[in-house]
Amino acid sequence: MKQVDFMSHELNVPELTFRGMLLGMLITAIFTASNVYLGLKVGLTFSSSIPAAVISMAILKIYSDSNVLENNMVQTQASAAGTLSAVIFIIPGLLMIGYWQGFAFWQTLMICACGGSLGVLFTIPLRRAMIVNSDLPYPEGLAAAEILKVGSGDAAGAKDNGIKDIMSGGIVAAIIALCADGFHLLSSAVHYWFTFGKITSQLPLGFSSALLGAGYLIGIASGMAMLTGTILAWGVFVPYLTSVMTPAAGQSASAFAQAVWAQKVRLIGAGTIGIAAIWTLITLLKPIIDGMRISLQAMSSADTGKSLHRMDTDLSPKTTAIILGVIVIGLLGTFYSFIADANLSAGATWIFVIAGVAVSVCMGFFVAAACGYMAGLIGTSASPISGIGILGIIISSLVVLGIGSAVSLFDTEIGTKFAIALAIFTTSVIVSIAAISNDNLQDLKTGYLVGATPWKQQVALFLGCIIGAFAIAPVLNLLYEAYGFVGAMPRAGMDESQVLSAPQATLMTTIAKGIFSHNLDWNYILFGVGVGVVIIIVDLLLKKNSARYCLPPLAVGMGIYLPPTLEMPLIIGAVMSYLVYRYLRKRAEQRSPQNVEEDVEVCNRHGVLFASGLIVGESLMGVLMAIIIVFSVTSGGSDSPLAIAGKDFGPTADWLGLGVFIALIALFIYRVVSVKSETN
Repeated sequence: MKQVDFMSHELNVPELTFRGMLLGMLITAIFTASNVYLGLKVGLTFSSSIPAAVISMAILKIYSDSNVLENNMVQTQASAAGTLSAVIFIIPGLLMIGYWQGFAFWQTLMICACGGSLGVLFTIPLRRAMIVNSDLPYPEGLAAAEILKVGSGDAAGAKDNGIKDIMSGGIVAAIIALCADGFHLLSSAVHYWFTFGKITSQLPLGFSSALLGAGYLIGIASGMAMLTGTILAWGVFVPYLTSVMTPAAGQSASAFAQAVWAQKVRLIGAGTIGIAAIWTLITLLKPIIDGMRISLQAMSSADTGKSLHRMDTDLSPKTTAIILGVIVIGLLGTFYSFIADANLSAGATWIFVIAGVAVSVCMGFFVAAACGYMAGLIGTSASPISGIGILGIIISSLVVLGIGSAVSLFDTEIGTKFAIALAIFTTSVIVSIAAISNDNLQDLKTGYLVGATPWKQQVALFLGCIIGAFAIAPVLNLLYEAYGFVGAMPRAGMDESQVLSAPQATLMTTIAKGIFSHNLDWNYILFGVGVGVVIIIVDLLLKKNSARYCLPPLAVGMGIYLPPTLEMPLIIGAVMSYLVYRYLRKRAEQRSPQNVEEDVEVCNRHGVLFASGLIVGESLMGVLMAIIIVFSVTSGGSDSPLAIAGKDFGPTADWLGLGVFIALIALFIYRVVSVKSETN
C-alpha cells in the first residue's frame, strides 16, 4: 500500500466528506444522549473523542479511500457535540425554580448552538499560541491522535481490538446498569452511617461502572485531590457542623448530616471551586494576550491564507466576522424571546436583552481562553467547567440584580423568579462557550498531530455544535419525564430514589436564589475561598519541590461538593490506573527494557478504550431505560417497570452490588495487564 505523507502541503485525500459528516451526526446523537444522562445523574461528562475515533475507523474502513484525516473529522464533530451537553450543568435550574415546566425546544437549541459556536469562534485566535507554539500536552488530544495513527496505519488489528475493548466495556456496563437500576437486583451504592456523641458522618461506596471508567481516565493526581476533598467534607466539615448544630424535631442523624452537607458544606465546595477557577484565569492572562497578539498579526496580512502551509490555515477573518454577526443576531433573538414572556416595558426588555448578550459574549471570550488552556494542561475531563459555571451564575445574577433594582423588577414575586431565571439562562450560554472551547483545542491538537487542515476542522466543530444542539432538548425532556430532577418532579408519587441529582444545576440555582433573596450564606462560600487559597498554596509548593506531585485545587473543590458515593468509584478508578501503570512499567523494564514506553502505551490504550466503553454503556442504558419508563408512565404503569426485586431485597442487593463491582475491577485489570501477550 502506498504511503501518504499527511503532513504535506499538497495533499489530495478525502478529509471533510459527506459520508464522514453523516457518520459524525449519528455518533453525535449517541454520545450527546450519553453525556446528558451522565451529567444529570452524577455531575460529570466524558470526552467522546477517543471512542468516536475508534468507531469511525471501524465503520469507514469499508471505503478503500478512507484515511486518518477523514476519521479525525468524524471524531472532531462527535466530540464537540458530546461536550456541548455540559449545558445541563445549569439549564435544569429553570425547572427547579418552576419557571419552565419542560425544556423549551427552540430556546434550548439556540442557547446550545450559539454558545457552542462562540466557543469554536473564540478558540480560533488561540490555536497558534496554545497548540503550534506551545508545549502544552493536551493529554486526550494526544491519545486520540495516537489511536487514529495506529488504527489508520499498518497495524491491521488495531481497529478491531479497539472496537472490541469499547464494545466489551459497553456491554458489561450496560448489563450491570440494567440489573441495578432496571431489575433492582444490585445496589448502585451503600452508606455506612456512624455517630460519636453529636458527631455524624458516613463511609460511602458507589458501584458505578461509568465512574470507575472515568476515574481510570482522570489519573491519580485528580483522584487524590478528590479524595482530599471527600475527606475534608465528610471527615472534617460535616462532623464539626453536626456537632455544633441541632437537628430538626424527629430528624434522623443520617438525614441531618445529609442536610448539613447539602445546605452548608457544598457552599464551601463552591467557594473552593470559584477561587480555583479565578486562579486559573490569572495564571493564563499572559499566554492568552500573547496568543491573541500572534494570531492578530498573522491574520493582518491580506495574503496570509496564500502564504501559510495547509496545516496552518484557519477560517478567514472575513468568515469569522460574518459568523460572529450571525451568532450575535441569534443570541439577541433568543434572549428577546425569553425576556418578552416576562411582559416588561419595552425599554426594560431591551436593556435586559443587550445586557444578557453582552455578559454572555464578553465573559464567554474570557472563559474560552481559560478552559482551553486548562484542557491543555490536564485534559478535558478535569477542566473547570463547574467552577466557570459558578462564577458565571454569580456575575450574571449580580448584573441582573443591578438592572432589576433600577427598573423596580423585584416589587413582585414573579419579577424575582424571572430575575433568577434570566441569570440561569445567561449562564447557560457561558457554560456552552466554556465547554466547547475546553474541547475544541484538544481536537485541534489531535488534528495538528495527524496533519489535518485547521479550517476544515473548525467547520466540523461548528457542525457538531449545531447537530448536538438539536439533540439536547429532546433528551433533556425525556430524562425529566422519566426520572425528574431534585426539586422538580413532573408527577406526584415518583420514585425519589431514581431522581437525577443534577448537582451543578442544583448548586448554581441555590446560589442564584441566595443572591436575589439576599440570604445566601456568604460565610460558607468565603470559608471555601479560604480553603481554596490554602489548597492553591499547597499545590504550588508540591510542584515547586517535585515534578511528580500536585494537588489540583478544582478537583479538591469537586471532592467537597459532589455526593461521596459518586466520588468513591472515581477515586478507586484513579488508584487502579496508577497501580496498573506502575505494574506495566515494572514488567516492561524486566522483559523488554528497549521498548518500555511502547509496551506500556499499548497495554494502557486498551484500558483507556475499555474505560470509555464502561462510560458509554452505562450512560446509553440509562437513556434506554428512560424511554421505557416514559412509555410505562404515560400508559398508566409504574416508574419502575423492569423491577424484579422489592425493597426487602435491599440487603442482598447491597452484597451483590459489592461483589459485582469487585469482579468488574478484576476484569478491568485483567484486560489491561493481559495485553502483553499481543505485543510479544
